[in-house]
Amino acid sequence: MTNIKHGLFVGLATLDLIYLTEALPTQNQKIVALDYTVAAGGPATNAAVAFSYLGDRPTLLSIFGTHPINQLVLADLEACGVAIADLNPQQTEPVPTSSIIVTKATGERAVVSLNAVRSQASLEQMEQALGDRISPDTLSGVDIVLIDGHQMEVGREIAQRAKAHQIPVVIDGGSWKPGFEQVLPLADYVICSSNFHPPGCSTAKEVLAYLTHLDIPYIAITQGGEPIQAFSKGTASLIPVPQICPVDTLGAGDIFHGAFCHYILQLSFEQAIAASASIAAQACKSFGTRTWMKSQRHRLE
Repeated sequence: MTNIKHGLFVGLATLDLIYLTEALPTQNQKIVALDYTVAAGGPATNAAVAFSYLGDRPTLLSIFGTHPINQLVLADLEACGVAIADLNPQQTEPVPTSSIIVTKATGERAVVSLNAVRSQASLEQMEQALGDRISPDTLSGVDIVLIDGHQMEVGREIAQRAKAHQIPVVIDGGSWKPGFEQVLPLADYVICSSNFHPPGCSTAKEVLAYLTHLDIPYIAITQGGEPIQAFSKGTASLIPVPQICPVDTLGAGDIFHGAFCHYILQLSFEQAIAASASIAAQACKSFGTRTWMKSQRHRLE
C-alpha cells in the first residue's frame, strides 16, 4: 500500500450553493430547482478534498474566520478529512459565497462568486496559521504544494520555500491572476485550463510559449472533453480523456488538480495526467462536488 502523503493546498475557500435546473433563468424569471446541495468550494479546497479522498492527508491554508456561516464550510471539510490552517481566525466577515446553477441537459454551470481579492493575507498571518502544524521555514513533512493564485503573496512565499527544500509545486491555472508572473517561475507543474490567458496570450500556442519561456518543466493544458495537451521537458503529447455524458462539470478542474497531486507522487507525468482525467470524469457523472466520492473508490493500487 502506498505511504500516505501530506499536501499543502494554498488558496480560496468558499461556501457553494449549487442548484440543478432545466435551464438558466431569463431576465426577471423565477425558476424552481430540480435539486440542490451545499458544500465547501474553491479551487484549492476541492483539490484538497480529492487528495484526501484518494487516501492522502491535505492541509488547506486559507481564510476562514469566525462568522457563523463558516461552520458549514468547516463541517464539510472535517467530514472530507481536510485539515485547515486559518490565515485570519479573527475575521468576522463570512467566507465568499458562490451561487451556482447547473443545467441538467448539458452539465454546464454558471457561477456568481467573489474571489479573495478583498481578503488577502499577510506573510505574518501565514506564519501564525502554519504554527505548530507545519514548519513555516522548511515546510517539514509536506510532500507536495498546490497553489491556486487566490492568496498570491502567501502562495509566492510558500512556493519559494518549497522550491528551496525540493518540494514539488503545482500551480492551478484556472484563469490568469495578477501576480502569477512571480509565482509561475517557481513551479514544477503548471496545469492550466483553456481559459488561462497570460498577458498577450490568446491561443494555446501562445500560452505554451509563455510558460516554456519561464523554464517550467511540466505543463498541461486541459480542454474539457478534448485531449489534454501535455509537455514534459519539451516533449509534447496528447492525452485522451474519458468520454462521458456529464451530469455536472462543476469543480472538475479542481478535482483533477487534487488527483494530480496524489498521482504525481507515484507515477510519471503522463500517467498522472491520465489518472487524474479519469477521476475528474468520474466526478462529472453526478450532481455536486461530493456525490462522486460515495461511489466505488476509483484509484490506482
